[in-house]
Amino acid sequence: MLLAEHVYALTKKFPKEEQYGLVSQLRRAAVSIPSNIAEGSQRTSDREFANFLLVAKGSLAELLTQITLAHTFGYVPKSDFSAVRESIDALSKMLHSFHSKLKAHSS
Repeated sequence: MLLAEHVYALTKKFPKEEQYGLVSQLRRAAVSIPSNIAEGSQRTSDREFANFLLVAKGSLAELLTQITLAHTFGYVPKSDFSAVRESIDALSKMLHSFHSKLKAHSS
């Protein structure tokens, strides 16, 4: 959830013309990640949970693409981009590892 908080803080500084474009996309992707993890954790099988982790990984990839574009457009300073990128990379590794364990357990 810290990643989503960081994205929300960063996007407050974006130009107004991006409010319904990139800002909205970034925020939706950032919120989707913990939301899918939470929803999956309440499913009745490891297989279902694993599927929700895949959706979270997809949202994470979407967030990486969007934050990279925002940095390229000059909306996100390099230091903030680097911090978000590190968080994304770390979360990606965690999701991959957890997904692999759930898949192995459900086989």
